[in-house]
Amino acid sequence: MATQMFEGTQHAAVYLKYRFAPGKELKDIILAYLQEKAPSCTQLAVDVGCGSGQGTAFLADRFAKVVGTDISQAQIQEAKAAPSPPNISYLITRCYSSPPICRVCPAEELPFEDGSVDLLASFTAAHWFDIGKFMNEVKRVLRPGGCVAISTYTIDMSLHYRDCSEKLTQIFREAWDQLLKYSHSRIKHVLEDYKEIFEALPFPDKKRITNIYDKIPMTVAGVVGYLESASPYQVFMKNDPEAAKTLLPGMEKRLLETMGAPSRDTPLEFWVRHVCILGHKEA
Repeated sequence: MATQMFEGTQHAAVYLKYRFAPGKELKDIILAYLQEKAPSCTQLAVDVGCGSGQGTAFLADRFAKVVGTDISQAQIQEAKAAPSPPNISYLITRCYSSPPICRVCPAEELPFEDGSVDLLASFTAAHWFDIGKFMNEVKRVLRPGGCVAISTYTIDMSLHYRDCSEKLTQIFREAWDQLLKYSHSRIKHVLEDYKEIFEALPFPDKKRITNIYDKIPMTVAGVVGYLESASPYQVFMKNDPEAAKTLLPGMEKRLLETMGAPSRDTPLEFWVRHVCILGHKEA
């Protein structure tokens, strides 16, 4: 069963507001791979562990139908409430008849027929899954000739603003390093650039790209909100609420002072490195 880390409604709302979508470089790599390997597979894409839908939307331009699934009801509710193209839908339950029984939709038990999915994608979520069981589902639901795209952004992040980028990044890293003390053991997959997940992908035709860099337009408020949305911060809040409440305001104050900016809405660039695993199921 996937690890459940984003269940609360308040956390899901923060996640929707501050988590960024895949950047241009990552999207272009995925779309180019699909065009190379499976140009005619355009019917159904599934985004597993879709959260509040940040990574789901760009697939709608290429596929007739896109379905986002997640184990968190709060995340799916946020995704459904946000504007999205008409060919996107979100699913949390898997239903059975005689009599009808509904339960959450984990990554390890996907509600799709064998060989029915053209693209199975997962953005910054696969490290929470039971990797072996998830890969069995990838192999089962993907149609012959279909593709899989599994990506995550790493902790290789930096802030850029005028001539103080190095100082801003140091302030950000100090806060992030404090949060990492509260990270779940599954974060090891991210720290290892998804190496174990890549090795578990059951298709010979596969590759792992570890040097995808995107420059995300953001504000100081967005940087603070991103850290608030991170699962280690939620654990920090439970373990040491007083310290947690001062960490982010303190970081924000230092960022603004370093930038010489009066407003938390001041724009900057958030640079992030992605890892992406791409695979093609033999036809």
